[in-house]
Amino acid sequence: MERTSVVITGANKGLGLETARRLGEMGWQVFLGSRDAGRGRAAAEKLAADGIEVVVIPLDVTSDESVAAAVSLVREHTDHLDVLVNNAGAPGNVLPPAQATADELHAVYDTNVYGPVRVTHAFLPLLEASDNPRVVNVGSGGGSFGVVTDPGQPVSKMHELAYSSSKAALNMITVRYAQALPHIKFNVLTPGEIVNRAYTATDMNHHTGTLTVTQGSDPIIRLATLDADGPSGVFIDRLGPVAW
Repeated sequence: MERTSVVITGANKGLGLETARRLGEMGWQVFLGSRDAGRGRAAAEKLAADGIEVVVIPLDVTSDESVAAAVSLVREHTDHLDVLVNNAGAPGNVLPPAQATADELHAVYDTNVYGPVRVTHAFLPLLEASDNPRVVNVGSGGGSFGVVTDPGQPVSKMHELAYSSSKAALNMITVRYAQALPHIKFNVLTPGEIVNRAYTATDMNHHTGTLTVTQGSDPIIRLATLDADGPSGVFIDRLGPVAW
């Protein structure tokens, strides 16, 4: 029986690595994307020690050439792609809006907005060849207008411009893809629990979160494993739907 195939960007650590581990345990064919090939190989060795085999694909989501090379490498192993997880992300320098410049936003958008578009566009032909293609975008509660404008949420007091606006843009991109390509499921998630004001401990937040990467990857797994009747164009966290 043919294995389900998945490409995960930014998968050499954190949520991406945990997603690779969990899907690998399900018997999926996992393509572990890593901007740094050496770190990707080190991550693959960790998984191999647990009996999980993955294919490392050097993948810098900010580079057209790198993404094209990754597609070619995946094509050497399969003629279709069932799931794409756009997980790679950049926090930026968390500058107050008054100090933020266009260059600061551009650097964050290149990974968080242009990256998912660049990767999705490149892998669309392989996704189109799947019987049940799914694209999972890893967003943030900080990209929700409902969350950011709630004074009870900690992120409402995190006065920065680049990261939250980039994740809000990713939400809109997800919805527009879902509307235009109804035969492919496009969904977005935040790896946390909005109602509990909880988020996942990762390098990006200096491991200040209270959720483990396993807990944080729960919504990724849920969206990656949707069946043919599953939803498209939704925004969820670990516990359920999130307000846009």
